[in-house]
Amino acid sequence: MHLRDNSSNHNKRMKLNKFANVLAGTFLLTGVLTQAWADDTKTDPSGTYIWTMPGRNGGPDRTNTLVLKVDGDKLAGQLTSPGRGGQANSMEIINGKVTGADISFSVVRSFNDNTFTNTFSGTITDGTIKGKIEFERNGEARSRDWEAKKQDATK
Repeated sequence: MHLRDNSSNHNKRMKLNKFANVLAGTFLLTGVLTQAWADDTKTDPSGTYIWTMPGRNGGPDRTNTLVLKVDGDKLAGQLTSPGRGGQANSMEIINGKVTGADISFSVVRSFNDNTFTNTFSGTITDGTIKGKIEFERNGEARSRDWEAKKQDATK
């Protein structure tokens, strides 16, 4: 009789272990599928975004306009910012990428036969891009935060 009870308990434990393994596998598979679905859902950053930066040496604030459009995973567009003497500078963005809600791109500026590259990265949430602008000044890597708000198409 004692052997039979052991065998019965052993069978119950094996069934519980199998059930636990199936349950764990189900949770794991659900997590993988959910992640794959999340990776497939991309934010469409297409539109016009505006942000303001403080002016140089206490001058007036500088308003920047960014127009973005998406073609697959490629991000294209144009950045317009105030230049010296009040003229607007428009630059095509390069190396634009979209991954989920994350975007990145660069712009190249020229001044006095020198070129300067600013690399923008950010995350889009509720029509706002928040991120970093990375650049080099006097041979030193620097960055600053940026936050651009999408403009309503009906304005």
